Amino acid sequence: MIRGSKLIRRLTCMIGLGMFLLCLGPLAVVSAADNAAGVSITLDGEKVKLSDSAIVRDGRTYVPVAPIARMLGANVSWDSDNEELTLNTALNDTAVFGNGVPVVYFNEVRYRMDALPFTNDGRLYVPLRQLADVLHADLNWKTSSDVAELASVLPETVTDERGLDEISKDFGIDKTELLKRNGLDGKTKIKSGAKLKVIIPSFLDNPAPSFTESDLALLAKITMVEAGNESYEGMLAIANVIQNRVNDSRFPDTIRGVIYSGKQFPPAHNGLLDKSKPNATAQRAAKDALNGKNNVKDAVYFFNPAVSGGPFWDGLDVVVTIGSHSFAK
Repeated sequence: MIRGSKLIRRLTCMIGLGMFLLCLGPLAVVSAADNAAGVSITLDGEKVKLSDSAIVRDGRTYVPVAPIARMLGANVSWDSDNEELTLNTALNDTAVFGNGVPVVYFNEVRYRMDALPFTNDGRLYVPLRQLADVLHADLNWKTSSDVAELASVLPETVTDERGLDEISKDFGIDKTELLKRNGLDGKTKIKSGAKLKVIIPSFLDNPAPSFTESDLALLAKITMVEAGNESYEGMLAIANVIQNRVNDSRFPDTIRGVIYSGKQFPPAHNGLLDKSKPNATAQRAAKDALNGKNNVKDAVYFFNPAVSGGPFWDGLDVVVTIGSHSFAK
């Protein structure tokens, strides 16, 4: 039997523990959901029922791509190996979004978005505004009630009375932008009956820096030989060190120049690089790095702390350690 003071102390401890757990619970939920928003979405006036909520992150409203895309007539496919989602829209546009990758492939041309897609509970999320643009839908926010109104927009038909000039003026779109959106140029003669898409994705103004197939192949090979036993994250980090060096004035400004200069990459000088055969993970890591996915910030060095030591390595500012490698600047 527990007597007076002992009972009181035990009850007090249990109550304190209970309050502590109650405090932890809501914080954990909010953190995991990235501030799940109470946003309602309508499509052509009808409320959309989503099994996965919209998410607010860094002031942007993100939505799961697949269900909304299908509601607007798109076909959706998911590549689980590369974590890429491909949309084939009702208007015959194709868009490819990658998890954590700022570059979107739109009709086989690369553009850089101003926000990163991400996965949550197995669903790929992108900003609602950019998804609406890709799906050729108008988005109107009712901020007072947190309602996002989507309206599908049909292409405009060119007639003898209403041509490019009139359509451009009606929608407030520069004629050059309107032509670009439709894969046309100023020399193209637009005939009556032609249909013009009039929703312009904002990322069309931000083409992504180009890279060659030889850049991709070489980056995948060095990634494989340096981190073939590491995870995807470890391989991505190696590829990013090289990319970071390309963008750093202290190093050569090409992938080949970075890999073959100095002593950081011995495989480039001892024949191992030539024999490297990248697996699918190394190829994905190299491509994602070239498309701007970066998990080591501005690190320009990597080393195995169990092997490398001395004043130089000890004096570096380590950004992160992934697998057996530390990444530093």
